[in-house]
Amino acid sequence: MSALANVLLVDDNPKYLKDALPYYGYNVRVAIDGLQALEILTTEKDKFDIILLDIMMPNLDGWETLKAIRKHEKTKYIPIIMITALSEEQKVVAGLKNGADDYITKPFVLPNLLARMEAVLRRNEWAKQSNSGVVAELPFKLKAPVKTLTNRELEVLTLAAKGANNKDIAEKLVLREVTVKSHLNSIFKKLNVTSRTQAVLLAIQMDLIKN
Repeated sequence: MSALANVLLVDDNPKYLKDALPYYGYNVRVAIDGLQALEILTTEKDKFDIILLDIMMPNLDGWETLKAIRKHEKTKYIPIIMITALSEEQKVVAGLKNGADDYITKPFVLPNLLARMEAVLRRNEWAKQSNSGVVAELPFKLKAPVKTLTNRELEVLTLAAKGANNKDIAEKLVLREVTVKSHLNSIFKKLNVTSRTQAVLLAIQMDLIKN
């Protein structure tokens, strides 16, 4: 970043990121659980450019903290990256619908997290510059008009948005897993995206799928 960004790191084991992020130009404030994070965000004068929010924490976990942040007028537009264990990754897609901007799974390499932070901060800055008054747009642009999804593709994408993996979707829709994969590939092509997460984010933004 060309200027310092203020980060609220919400994690009950923050030492690694607390020590590492300042080397890359970030000012880091730490909260060890969701309750402390909400107190900092709503009562103190410090303004944060981005929140790194761990999911598994005592007192108030990441999911409940995320919901509370998005409901509060002072904090609802602050970009949030969720930090999750690999076993929880499928649940995170559903979490994106509750207001997370991105997520990363542990263990992760620092450059990966830094790249995600840069992307989230960039698109948040674009939103401010455009004076849109809404949360930043997605970090990718449509290269061509979106082709209409079939009813079956919408069913697959809706289940994916709820955190279902390919096996779960296959069982729910009475399909073979290879068929589910084929539907997802078709969805990616029609939406001009390259991943399940991007597909879900774009579908939510375009109101193709509902909560």
